Amino acid sequence: VFGCGGVGDAAIAGAKLAGATTIIAVDIDDRKLEWARTFGATHTVNSKGTDAVEAIKAATGGFGVDVAIDAVGHPAVFEQAFYARDLAGRVVLVGVPTPDMTITLPLIEVFGRGGAVKSSWYGDCLPSRDFPMLVDLYRQGRFPLEDFVSETIGIDDVESAFEKMHHGDVLRSVVVFT
Repeated sequence: VFGCGGVGDAAIAGAKLAGATTIIAVDIDDRKLEWARTFGATHTVNSKGTDAVEAIKAATGGFGVDVAIDAVGHPAVFEQAFYARDLAGRVVLVGVPTPDMTITLPLIEVFGRGGAVKSSWYGDCLPSRDFPMLVDLYRQGRFPLEDFVSETIGIDDVESAFEKMHHGDVLRSVVVFT
């Protein structure tokens, strides 16, 4: 999982819940990598000083991952995710790019590596189906929803909460009405 904010950590928690045995978290912030470990990452890579693709290949016996998730939404990160996957693996774009962003990949690489390249908007979620399931998993103690809450705030603090989220200072802020 590339990007260990709220979305990336949710993907890590989901991978753990699905039974993944090797979950590799990639970020440029050591604090976020520590958060990723609490959600189930078995390996972490700070890509600020380490080649993420090489580190992932090393952790997977040279093969790459079955599923690479880009929770950042930046062309350079997507390219890393693309090359970090095993042949016939999937790369999933979850992070939202800006409208001006583009990617350039050699078409022979897209063809020759097989697998799938896809995007996932809102986690491909169907709320009427998925929310009750997530609540059940939380009640069973299998999904640590409370761990995503970095702080509780009042309604007057919403603007500063968005700033904190954009700067990567919190996973999620929850508004509490008193």
